[in-house]
Amino acid sequence: MVVLIVLVILVVLVVLVVLVVLLVLTVLTVLFVLVVLIVVVHKKLLNLISGIVCVILEKTIHEKIHPGGYDVLLIKNGSVFTMESVEELRADLLIDKGKITLIAENITPTERMEIIDATGLRVYPGFIDAHSHIGISEEKKTVQGDESNEGTNPITPCIRAIDAINPMDSAFHNALAAGITGVMAGPGSSNPIGGQFAFIKTHGRRVDDMIVMSPSAIKVAFGENPMTNYGTNGNIPSTRMGIASLIREELTLAKQYFGNGNGGQKTFAMECYRELFEGKIPLKAHVHRADDIFTAIRIADEFGLELTLDHCTEGHLIADAIAESGYPAIVGPSLASRSKNEVSLLDFKTPAILQKAGVLVALTTDHPVSRIQYLPLCAGLAVKEGMSEWGALRAITIDAAKICRVDHRLGSLKEGKDADIAIYRGNPLEIASSVEYTIVNGEIAWQTKPTPS
Repeated sequence: MVVLIVLVILVVLVVLVVLVVLLVLTVLTVLFVLVVLIVVVHKKLLNLISGIVCVILEKTIHEKIHPGGYDVLLIKNGSVFTMESVEELRADLLIDKGKITLIAENITPTERMEIIDATGLRVYPGFIDAHSHIGISEEKKTVQGDESNEGTNPITPCIRAIDAINPMDSAFHNALAAGITGVMAGPGSSNPIGGQFAFIKTHGRRVDDMIVMSPSAIKVAFGENPMTNYGTNGNIPSTRMGIASLIREELTLAKQYFGNGNGGQKTFAMECYRELFEGKIPLKAHVHRADDIFTAIRIADEFGLELTLDHCTEGHLIADAIAESGYPAIVGPSLASRSKNEVSLLDFKTPAILQKAGVLVALTTDHPVSRIQYLPLCAGLAVKEGMSEWGALRAITIDAAKICRVDHRLGSLKEGKDADIAIYRGNPLEIASSVEYTIVNGEIAWQTKPTPS
């Protein structure tokens, strides 16, 4: 009897197990069939659902990364001047994440793109002012708005432009309205050694986010400005000899510092020269008269340093010698008064003569000596006095970028470079022309207001 009961229980258990297994297999089969039906029969529906999910996710992520705007911009139908070659192109430009990703004849737009119709407009790389004091010598300034010179010591190599540049200076708006997207900004010329320049973009609210290169040069100054600032109060330098002597003394100390290793101990007052002596940045020499130009060249050659000749007012008198030196010239401000003896020969013919002699030339407004928005006008006036139109455009784009050592990112329209672009109605070298759009890092930073209907 007991054996019979046990057998019955075992049979029942086996039946239950079989039923459970069959149920599980049935459920799995039904699920498998449903999946196959969804994938095979309703593939379009699945794609639609996944597409909607992807778009929602993409839009959410995009808004977090690029609030209020697109990261993909398409400029269509413009007359494109790349500055990589002299030819004018009829082309479109595709911009993604602040970079130029494609230049082609006809790029098909998508819903994800913000589109600028540049029909009838000219498209240039953003213009560059290779020497200015924008944000340091502020417009609408008071005593507190002019921080261009630390006039308490003739040798101040360690001061940094980025610690004084005020992006809220209204001149940045003027720059953008003229298609100027990059500037070299730094200390003035009161000191024989004045401090560190920075190359920055003209769009932003925080200078740290605007920096392309800092430091980008060490400022040195020759001539009347240091003599006037110090000589009149009984301090050195009161002569051109004193200026050159102070610069040589400081550079000698720096050369010794880097030569002996300094026992592994870093000195703040000398470390600011490291990029200079490594050849990464130049001396940026404020020079007007021919003799000051030659002194700057002499000192740079003595110490084996890179050099730019800024202002170079009498450069047209010694153009062949400057060309032989191999150093570039940043000419200007030519749109200014002859306010000092050393600028008595100021003339717009200087950049043309230098360029024809083989000198690499950029133009400067020396803002605020001339207002920065007149940089394209200065290029046009240089053309009037003998510079080629191509040469003048190069002097505010690719040649300026080369002199400032940022041409790997700026100065021309090329795939992979920063999307800093000026879109003009008309020729920018002609005074009646106007900017329609200024784009910085792929973002529309300025555009003309539409005419009311």
